[in-house]
Amino acid sequence: MDGNGRWAQQQGLPRIEGHRRGVQSVRRATEECSRLGIEQLTLYCLSSENWKRPPQELDFLMHLLEQYMIEERATIVRQNLQVAVIGRRSGIAPDALAEMDRTVELSRTNTGLRLCLAINYGGRAEIADAVRQIAGEVQAGRLAADQIDENTIDKHLYTVGMPDPDLLIRTAGERRISNFLLWQISYAEIWVTEQCWPDFDERLLHEALRDYAARKRRFGGLPRC
Repeated sequence: MDGNGRWAQQQGLPRIEGHRRGVQSVRRATEECSRLGIEQLTLYCLSSENWKRPPQELDFLMHLLEQYMIEERATIVRQNLQVAVIGRRSGIAPDALAEMDRTVELSRTNTGLRLCLAINYGGRAEIADAVRQIAGEVQAGRLAADQIDENTIDKHLYTVGMPDPDLLIRTAGERRISNFLLWQISYAEIWVTEQCWPDFDERLLHEALRDYAARKRRFGGLPRC
């Protein structure tokens, strides 16, 4: 969800106002994906590299996360959304962590759209954590080294049990992966818009989906006649 700070600067506002406005885009995208019957929406909320930002901005992001989990809880339950969180828990403010856990637990049995929030997430860290767990199982004798395959790695990622993304949307004109779901997006289609995240609305979402639907996905093979 790129461009919150840039959007705010373009409007002559503090960067935190861009993050506040970005929450509205989260709400719009989530509700529209749910209405369309999309199985899962994964949002990159806070990367492991974002801790380099000014302390005041990080404090605001933690407050915004806590506030979102409280204020959106009733809507999440009413719309039958299932909330999941991926990333490392260390560093997240305790109050935000508690509210996050409560929302995840309350929505666990919901059967609608899975809203997956990547918080304190990094793709390389995820793979490193998976390798560490697998190495521990080999060391303990529960797994032989020659049994390790792609499925083994899949089962040790944060996203275990979740589908690989079909479409990766990047806002604010960004044309890089930025350490996001490095293993999972191997065959994802990428769509880029110059619009910053606070301006991302239903119209842009539908534009991305129409473009995706028009593509021919071959997964390394040849197109069918």
